[in-house]
Amino acid sequence: MTDPLRPGQTIGILGGGQLGRMLAMAAARLGFRVHIYEPGARPPAGEVAELTFTAGYDDADALERFASGVDVVTYEFENVPAEALDRIEALVPIRPNRQALSVSQDRLDEKTFLTEIGLTVAPFATVNPSASDAAGELAMAMASVGLPAILKTRRLGYDGKGQARIDSHVDGPAALETMQGAPAVLEGFVTFRREISVIGARGSDEEIVCFEPGENVHRDGILHTTTVPAAIDDDTRAEAYAIARTILVALDFVGVMGVELFETDAGLVVNEIAPRVHNSGHWTEAGAVVDQFEQHIRAVAGWPLVDPMRHSDVVMTNLVGDDVASVADIAGEAGARLHLYGKAEARPGRKMGHVTRITGPARDR
Repeated sequence: MTDPLRPGQTIGILGGGQLGRMLAMAAARLGFRVHIYEPGARPPAGEVAELTFTAGYDDADALERFASGVDVVTYEFENVPAEALDRIEALVPIRPNRQALSVSQDRLDEKTFLTEIGLTVAPFATVNPSASDAAGELAMAMASVGLPAILKTRRLGYDGKGQARIDSHVDGPAALETMQGAPAVLEGFVTFRREISVIGARGSDEEIVCFEPGENVHRDGILHTTTVPAAIDDDTRAEAYAIARTILVALDFVGVMGVELFETDAGLVVNEIAPRVHNSGHWTEAGAVVDQFEQHIRAVAGWPLVDPMRHSDVVMTNLVGDDVASVADIAGEAGARLHLYGKAEARPGRKMGHVTRITGPARDR
């Protein structure tokens, strides 16, 4: 077990977006200082942190100064270059560990890992759009996984970016062009009743706790709402918890993880994992006795986890782009908890904040 950090010690966070901001706020509540490392200027997390390093992930000097000034490092997103992590880890622990990052950075590695530990994923096949016979590779992949399917870049895609739907063979050339030569994976469609996600946490003492699964609805590839409780039965809920535990243990994970799942007639299928706090867990701020951000800070700091008991039924809604114009109305709603991310400019597809509406006391399951 890790020796716990003391209040007043410093947690470093890689990434300065809204997740980093909410982690920094949770850390401050527990008495920790926070340093942010973010290449972009004026990151949202920088407004609530003691110190912000504005430098690229290829800046060896900045990385070493950042790592030298903190007691543990965590992250708000997966795509930190391995070379940067090498420099940091030489000086300070990184939690969750490097294996979790490596697996989640590449869709092929992630699906292969999940399959190897006995979990079910959508059918998939690799495609190399830069190959001389890319069209032939794609044709073989389509024959293997079936149509319709989605061609996705193996790395860096999120919120619907870096992917193209293929309904018939005539869509193949355009889909390959969308990849811009990047290695890709073709994923077959899964017929499902609903998408759910479970936010699991594992402490340095190997204790595992899970938040209540939420039911997710997407718009244009971006999460729109998460409703808790999800409309699932007890067996499905137990299966979701078991899947999250299996992944956390297999990765020797310390921290909070989001696990997205499809509910199908044959059971749950893992869509993807995120080795960090997750958009579908924002409801925990208003609906549970501890939120996912404090739970993550507790884990990486070596503190005991809290039983994440849900006390309310809730619906979390993302405020994307011009949705932020409704803030004045939302601010006056009874039972609505508003959270804005401090972003100056609203753009299409940009997450500006979220609102969690309490719909009643927690119902018996």
